Amino acid sequence: MTSLFDPLALRSVTLPNRIAVAPMCQYSAQEGVASPWHLVHYGGLAQGGSGLILVEATAVRPEGRISPEDLGLWNDAQAEALAPLARFMASQGAVPGLQLAHAGRKACTRAPWRGAGGTIPEATGGWQPVGPSPLPFDDQHATPEALDAAGIAAVVRAFAEAATRAHAAGFQVVEVHAAHGYLLHQFLSPLSNTRTDAYGGSFEHRTRLVREVVAAVRAVWPEDLPLLVRLSCTDWVEGGWDLPQTVALAQQLKGLGADLVDCSSAGLVPGARIPVAPGYQVPFAEAVRREAGIATGAVGLLTEPAQTEAILAGGQADLVLLGRELLRDPRWPLRAAQALGATVPWPGPYARGASGPVPVR
Repeated sequence: MTSLFDPLALRSVTLPNRIAVAPMCQYSAQEGVASPWHLVHYGGLAQGGSGLILVEATAVRPEGRISPEDLGLWNDAQAEALAPLARFMASQGAVPGLQLAHAGRKACTRAPWRGAGGTIPEATGGWQPVGPSPLPFDDQHATPEALDAAGIAAVVRAFAEAATRAHAAGFQVVEVHAAHGYLLHQFLSPLSNTRTDAYGGSFEHRTRLVREVVAAVRAVWPEDLPLLVRLSCTDWVEGGWDLPQTVALAQQLKGLGADLVDCSSAGLVPGARIPVAPGYQVPFAEAVRREAGIATGAVGLLTEPAQTEAILAGGQADLVLLGRELLRDPRWPLRAAQALGATVPWPGPYARGASGPVPVR
């Protein structure tokens, strides 16, 4: 058995392999409600053999959507629409997961294929974004309204309530999104957080909201189910959030009941100089795993079976998350198994198309 196709136990949940579908926004919901596109999209990924599928950034409040077409989980109708996705993913042997998110100052933008970037004006269906401080993402984005104490408390409650709905919808894993320049990341970084109260300034104050959200989600999320946190391990900008702070926060999150840190980077400010190359973020997963003593997921230009196998076999991460590669080839896990000499089950209706006899599911 290869490392890539070893099972991974997280609390009571066992992933059948170490391949996860990274959360990727589809911008195809209406009023936060999943559409037929989502069922077909995630259903196809489940048929492809990934062990864990993390449904895209799902907003915990209406104003936390990146775009008007984002998924949401602030009401029960949205949870009911997501339940068929979770059921089908599980029927194909994948563990259904979902990412909980709030876009903060990067909210209220158009879907990527719907024109120029920047904030949608309120006169044409937009809304007022919020953030830790009144600092816009760039000159095309609206200045966010700084959250007061009541607003912060409402955000914490919203994450917990959305987690409860995710469980009711049949998801077995939730991930708190604290990366890519969205609200929780905005509180972490001194580049976007200039507050002088209990949520700004020192490391302990800037990390307070993330810790409160994780604690609140863990309090309502079943004890036997895993909780993941996605972090941007660096802003790639001097004076911003960085790897040593990520390690220190990961240690605290482990104590609060987080089970795995999904190690990404960047997204907080435009113009960051990022040394993009295959596997460029893997050292973050390796450092957090080693120094914080928590399981990690590696992500970022992971495309080849041998590459992902080496990451896992070398102890650099416990899980690999693929994004664009799985959009190009949703059955990448089945192809990877053949390349690495592993035997994995195919969907029964597809088994005759595989080379040689294979187990079916």
